[in-house]
Amino acid sequence: MKLKELSLKWKLFLFITAFLAVMIFIIWLFQIVFLSSFYRKSKIDELHTSAQSIVTNLGTNDMGEAINAVVERSNTCVKVVNLENGTVIDVDRTPNCVLHYLSSQDLNQLYQNAKENNGTYLASFSRTGKFMDGGEESIVYTQISGNYVVMLNTMITPVNATVSTLRSQLVYLSLIFGVLGLLFAAFISKRISKPIMVTNESAKELAKGNVNVHFDGEGYREITELNSTLNYAAGELAKVEKLQRELIANVSHDLRTPLTMITGYAEVIRDLPGENTPENVQIIIDEANRLAALVNDVLDISKLRAGVQDLDVEVFCLTDTIRQIMKRYTKLTEQDGYSITFEADSEVYAQGDELKITQVIYNLVNNAIHYTGADKRVVIRQTICDTRVRIAVTDTGEGIAEDQLPYVWDRYYKIDKNHQLASVGTGLGLSIVKNILTLHGMPFGVLSTLNEGSTFWFEMGIAKECENGYTI
Repeated sequence: MKLKELSLKWKLFLFITAFLAVMIFIIWLFQIVFLSSFYRKSKIDELHTSAQSIVTNLGTNDMGEAINAVVERSNTCVKVVNLENGTVIDVDRTPNCVLHYLSSQDLNQLYQNAKENNGTYLASFSRTGKFMDGGEESIVYTQISGNYVVMLNTMITPVNATVSTLRSQLVYLSLIFGVLGLLFAAFISKRISKPIMVTNESAKELAKGNVNVHFDGEGYREITELNSTLNYAAGELAKVEKLQRELIANVSHDLRTPLTMITGYAEVIRDLPGENTPENVQIIIDEANRLAALVNDVLDISKLRAGVQDLDVEVFCLTDTIRQIMKRYTKLTEQDGYSITFEADSEVYAQGDELKITQVIYNLVNNAIHYTGADKRVVIRQTICDTRVRIAVTDTGEGIAEDQLPYVWDRYYKIDKNHQLASVGTGLGLSIVKNILTLHGMPFGVLSTLNEGSTFWFEMGIAKECENGYTI
């Protein structure tokens, strides 16, 4: 099985186990394989330090005291020779000091070797004073300083017994730490991976469409934050799913109603003599237009969300466009008692896609008509603010709770959850408004007070008059 196919739990277990194995291997190297080398090096470094301490005090009144201090501290024997007068100082606290076994010729050879080697020389001897090829039994360090020759000897105790003892100890320690390490690796890997595994199982449920799943895996900050994010995403998906179900119900109702009307009046005209009247034909036309508007809403939101709609930007008279839109509501104002007014101080030219801006205003007015109060009053205001013009559509309905305001622009969202026949649109109108205005890069928003009504607004840049027409 490849490493990438393993679960996080087993990957952590293997990594921790491998780390433990490397640590035990390094301990074995330093305590068994390299022990003799480290021991020999430490003894040689000790000789160098002791020799330097003696050399510093050569020819002074403290020389004897310095030599004795070195011998006591490092358990070595010392021979100092004054080349001028031949004085020899021997201080020996070590049994079987090799310096006593060396002949005058051997001592002279050490001196010559040090002289040829920049004043220092290190040699290995046996207990009997014979030169050894790389032997580690007894070491003599020779250093020349002026008229003095300093020789120090120390014994290298064999470490085979120590190595054997350490090896036995390390075998047991390796087994103990190996078992403890495996238990620790299993505990840590399970501790770290368990919250992730719990989150993963919940995520699989979410992927299957269970939006009611709850992510409650805990353990450390990152997984807690991830679960909070996933819980939020699941909640949003649950809202969308609920709104989509409502959309299906609303669209089914809104599409079936005009189809029923068209079918019914067509059958009347076909079956009953004298019913082929302009009024009946107009009802069929009106219902067909209503059906087309519903279908267009669904198509428009799909195109806008897919980003396949392009803008045909031009300068146009925004004031005249709104007045033309107002004419569509003549029937509502004359027959149904609606009061739809437009307030504007002057003519304003703006730049944008006139057809889509018309769609924005039309959807905002339709939304206001649907939610306005018993007085059936809707006001459209055009307000100039420096270089921008604000269009605001106000109704006198029940208003929107503050916590609901962020959702009014969502697809499928409707403030009233009980679908009404008089409802204008499918719940897609404000989402279409949002996408068109976002595509234009225009600011927009909503202000609402409960039991007083709501105001939906957006702003456009004002086009200035120039010799060739208008420009931004």
